[in-house]
Amino acid sequence: MQPAKVVDGVDIYIEGEGAETIIMIHGWPDTYRVWDAQVAELKQRYRCVRFTLPGFDITKPRRSYSLNAMLRVLLHIINSVSQKQKVILMLHDWGCVFGYEFYMRNKALVSAIIGVDIGDAQSKATARSRSVGQKMMVSGYQSTLALAWAIGGPVGNLMTRGMVSALGAPSPKEYISSGMNFPYYILTAGASGSYNSLVPFVPKVPMLFIYGTNKPFMFHSPQWTENLAAKEGCKVVALETDHWPMLRQPERFNDIVISWLDKPAENDETAEEDAA
Repeated sequence: MQPAKVVDGVDIYIEGEGAETIIMIHGWPDTYRVWDAQVAELKQRYRCVRFTLPGFDITKPRRSYSLNAMLRVLLHIINSVSQKQKVILMLHDWGCVFGYEFYMRNKALVSAIIGVDIGDAQSKATARSRSVGQKMMVSGYQSTLALAWAIGGPVGNLMTRGMVSALGAPSPKEYISSGMNFPYYILTAGASGSYNSLVPFVPKVPMLFIYGTNKPFMFHSPQWTENLAAKEGCKVVALETDHWPMLRQPERFNDIVISWLDKPAENDETAEEDAA
């Protein structure tokens, strides 16, 4: 598939003729292809925009992006495709981290958020909800990926793909390299552009949160999902999948998303109340 446009060196793919635009942002170790099943269904009603995150594309030069640099690229992309209207964000994994922060800095550009499997991942509440063993697992895989980034080359790629296999990630290995590990290097090494400046994510627009339950640890605290589910216009759905519910149960995932999006009157009312 040929990109519809290129923004800041990032290939942008646009499908569908709907009035509303959904911006789909993936995480590690994925590319824009992770949303194939969602685009196939949603493009009948929405304008679906997706891209491989800057620094994640194996065909592009290796480069790390600070938080601010990443958000600048996202802003340029969204402004270039939004048609001067608010967009819906569909986010997964690191796409949630970057997408949530984008929303907090650009609230006027977003009408609704669909978050997948990542909630308040970096909060103290989430840390407290994990056992010592779970904390060790998180630290282990993140440190390994950070080291793979630092080493780079064939060895770094081998380490990265080995971790992909160990974690059971469904991503095709031909698109995976150590280049997409830079967020873990920044996170664990305290490198330039660290994520210490992330603003706590507090959505004031309708939000749907879908997460998998078949994982060794969660990326959200129980309090976070309870509070979100209690907000008018928001919904939390747990599926019996791993970290990739949109790939493991695509039909169910799509049905949940469409059902939630098909209530514009309720969502608009909630958005107006939040704005007031």
